[in-house]
Amino acid sequence: MANRMHRILVAVKDLGARDFPAAKKAAQLARVLNAELCLFHAITEPLYVETLLLTKHPIAHFEEQTKEKARRRLERIANSLRGESRQPLQITTETAWDYPAHDAITRAAIRLEADLVVVECERSTHVLPWFLRFTDWELLRNCPFPVLLIKNRKPYHRSPVLAAIDPTHAFAKPADLDDEILASASNLARALDGDVHAVHAYNPVPGMSPAELASADSLARAEEAAMAAAHASVDPLLDALGMPPTKRHIVEGFAVDVIEDVTRQTGAQIVTMGAVSRSGLKRLLIGNTAEQMLDRMTADVLIIKPRGFRSPASNLPRGPQIIVSPALSAAVAAIS
Repeated sequence: MANRMHRILVAVKDLGARDFPAAKKAAQLARVLNAELCLFHAITEPLYVETLLLTKHPIAHFEEQTKEKARRRLERIANSLRGESRQPLQITTETAWDYPAHDAITRAAIRLEADLVVVECERSTHVLPWFLRFTDWELLRNCPFPVLLIKNRKPYHRSPVLAAIDPTHAFAKPADLDDEILASASNLARALDGDVHAVHAYNPVPGMSPAELASADSLARAEEAAMAAAHASVDPLLDALGMPPTKRHIVEGFAVDVIEDVTRQTGAQIVTMGAVSRSGLKRLLIGNTAEQMLDRMTADVLIIKPRGFRSPASNLPRGPQIIVSPALSAAVAAIS
C-alpha cells in the first residue's frame, strides 16, 4: 500500500442492500487519508437471448439503460456518504457490464489506478459456509492491489492494527512481504490514530522425536531454543521500526489460533497479512493460515500482495454475458 493513497475503490455488490458498511468504512479511510473514493458496481447478470429478440430497442440501448439505473443507485449511496461527512469528500461512481465479478472489480481497480480495494464480506450474509470461496476468493488471488475485507459494521475508532508476519518465509513467501505488511499496517494505524502491533506464531517443538518429546528436559530446551529463534528472526525487523516490546506478540502455537487470540487481546479492528505463492505455482494463492483466518476473523482483514505481482486477469472488459435461458434450453431439448 502506497504511503500516499490517492484512490480507494469500493466494490458495491448489492445495490438493493439497506446498508453499505464497506462503503462507510472506506469513506472513513478516504477522509483521513485525503483520498478519492470510487464506488464501483459490476453488472454481471446475464442477458437472455429471447429477451433481447423481443425488445424493440437495440442491445446497446438496453445496456445503457441498465448502467444508468445502477449509476443512480450508486449516486444515492455517494450522496448519503457525503451527507455523513463533516469535511469535503471526493466521491466518484462507475458501473460496467463485465463478468465474472472478481475480474470486473480487478479490471476496474487497474483502470482507475486504485491504491486499495474494499469489499464487504460479512459472514452472516452468506448462506453457504463462506462465500469467499467463490467471488471474493478469486478477487484476493487476482487483484494486484491490497484488498480490505470488511467483516463487521463497527466504525473505526482509534483502531489498533495488527500485522501478522512470518520472517521465516514459510510457504515461499517473498522476503520483503513482511516489510510491506508492516508498512501498510503502520500507515493505517497512523491514519486511524491507533497503535500498530505485530504478531508471529512459532512452533515450540519443531522436528522432535517422540522420545525427545517425552523428556521434560529435552522439551524445555527445545521450547527455549524455539523462542530464542523466533525472537532472533522477528526482533531485528521490529527494532528497525522502533516498535516497543509491548506491541510485539511472539507466541508459540498454531498461527490461526495465535492471530485470533492476539486480535482479541489487542482489540485490533484490522489484521494485515500477506498473499503468497506455494509449491512453485505461478498463480498467486492465499496461504493456509489466511484461508482459515478469513473464515474465523471478526476483525477486518487487509491482504497484501508481493511487490511486482501482476494480475492474470485480462485488461479488456467482457461486456454483457448473453446466454440462452434455462427455460428455452429445456423447451428446445424437449422438442428435439
